[in-house]
Amino acid sequence: MESPAECHKIEEQFMDSYIQIETDHLSLRTIALSDSEQVFKYRSDFKINQYQNWIPKTMSEVRDFIENKVSFEIDQPDTWHQLVIIKKDSNELIGDIGIHFLDWDNYQVELGCTIDKQSHGKGYATEALRGTINYLFGKLNKRRIIASVDPRNQKSIQLMERLGFRKEAHHKESILINNEWIDDLIYAILAHEWMSPIE
Repeated sequence: MESPAECHKIEEQFMDSYIQIETDHLSLRTIALSDSEQVFKYRSDFKINQYQNWIPKTMSEVRDFIENKVSFEIDQPDTWHQLVIIKKDSNELIGDIGIHFLDWDNYQVELGCTIDKQSHGKGYATEALRGTINYLFGKLNKRRIIASVDPRNQKSIQLMERLGFRKEAHHKESILINNEWIDDLIYAILAHEWMSPIE
């Protein structure tokens, strides 16, 4: 396991690409290696994350994910950048948002969101995603944002529709998760369809 000094050294390398987004109740920032333990606590919950394709079984999997799977350069085609969601009143880390920069033209991104079960039903996912979408359309000038949703995940479908996303496609048995072929719903929104004010 990395020492605090090693974690600090790794994090220092990526400060130029650090994202910080503020909403009414939340702070969103680029994930750091020092977040590993808190991320593991909610990401390893199989029941809550049953519709996701990454459920870490060990802390080392989370550290490997942060060090080797997350790009710390923002806006690079075909990479994922990860933000953690922090409650302002308690400084508690309650979830994360993945941003997948999709294409070489650099106009499209994919979003994914995970929230700790203790924070479900309180509007945090909506607020965090709204802030992220404002950032992507307003600061990075993206044109289209998509989300991939398991059709069985009704709460995520409701979240996408609440944010104004449209269902664009239903792919039958197109994703293999835990040795099971599942359907995939694609939701999307264009910049000119986004009604939330750009901050």
